[in-house]
Amino acid sequence: MGVAGTPGPVMDRDEVDRALARLGAEHKAIEDSLLALQDHAGRRLLEGAELTGTTRERWRSTERTITLLWTYFDAYTAALAEARELRARRRWSSREDLVELTERLRGESVLVSGGAQQPDPSDAGSARLSERFTLERLVGRMNELYASSLDMVVTADAVWSALPARIDLLAAELGRTRSLAHSVGVRPGEHPAGDELEEITAELATLRAQVVTDPLAFWRPAAGSSAPGGGRPDTERYDRAARALEDIRREIEAVLAVRQDSEERLMRLRDVLSRADRTLAEARSARGEVLAKIAASEVPAVSGPPTVLQERLATAAEYRRHAQWHRLSPLLESLEQEAEDELLRARESLTAVTAPLAVRAELRGRLDAYKAKVARLGAAEDPLLIERYDAARRMLWSAPCDLRVAEQAVLRYQQAAAEVLSGPRDSRGSQW
Repeated sequence: MGVAGTPGPVMDRDEVDRALARLGAEHKAIEDSLLALQDHAGRRLLEGAELTGTTRERWRSTERTITLLWTYFDAYTAALAEARELRARRRWSSREDLVELTERLRGESVLVSGGAQQPDPSDAGSARLSERFTLERLVGRMNELYASSLDMVVTADAVWSALPARIDLLAAELGRTRSLAHSVGVRPGEHPAGDELEEITAELATLRAQVVTDPLAFWRPAAGSSAPGGGRPDTERYDRAARALEDIRREIEAVLAVRQDSEERLMRLRDVLSRADRTLAEARSARGEVLAKIAASEVPAVSGPPTVLQERLATAAEYRRHAQWHRLSPLLESLEQEAEDELLRARESLTAVTAPLAVRAELRGRLDAYKAKVARLGAAEDPLLIERYDAARRMLWSAPCDLRVAEQAVLRYQQAAAEVLSGPRDSRGSQW
């Protein structure tokens, strides 16, 4: 919409003609804007909708504003037509004609009644019986009213264009997810995800109804923007529902994955627990051997098989037989971790139990290694070394074996070997 010219002294004929041409162009622009507003899709939707809340109140005010705009436009049209008629009387306007034309074009020549100019009946106390406008100020007033009306229409249309369709798409996805959830036993009252699906369903229905009847409640104006429709739709509630549905969808997919590979996972669990049982049995057997063969050694006790895990594994198998996938899924996840932990515990128990045997084996290996070294260096027949070797060997190969005493015997043999071989060199010139 245009802006009229500025007041000035008595206009000459050229100025009048230029002003009329400008006002005619402004009239066309104003008319086009009002007709576009009249035909705007958002305006037609607002007229046909059952509105509530903020939108209903603002639309009532906007309807009065649009009516007032047409009243102003009609007054503007009439004033322009009268000025054109006056100019068309004579080819060469007289001084009196120019004075009158100046008054019509620049003065307060447009009279609008008080009732027509009052857009809000609740503010009737401030209305005047009538008000005069210059054409310039009338155009400014129409611009203000047009901007506020267009903002209302554009804002409502933007929300309606953005949210209901997205809500409908999400609702369709929700329907598919609910059907899938029911197929794997995720139902309201039986699984938390089933209850959440019902909550999302109710939230989407409520959200859509509110968006349709009160779109302005879902609009975030842009800070500092004065342009009509400056801002964006508020999608916070929609986004929250979409995220919740995505979380549930992933959970359902996990349940479906359980249905597909549950037998294989159960077999792996049985194998892990069987290995844990065998390892514990080996640890118990080794403990008896250690107690019989190693003296003065603390041997930790070995626990029995994990009966609780076996019972939970049987429960998992029951869930699979009865297609209770939503219950099987979390149970399998926890069982897999606990079974691995149990196997690790069994292996650690076996290691702890057999530690004395490992120490004895290390001492035996060390003794034999030193004997081989002594023989290589030509001192195998030394009486002291033979005596100390035999003493250490009897301790290490007898049962029960006192590891502390046996270790001291091995150390004495090492020391004796070092003393015997430290002085003389062997035939190749090397020392111990």
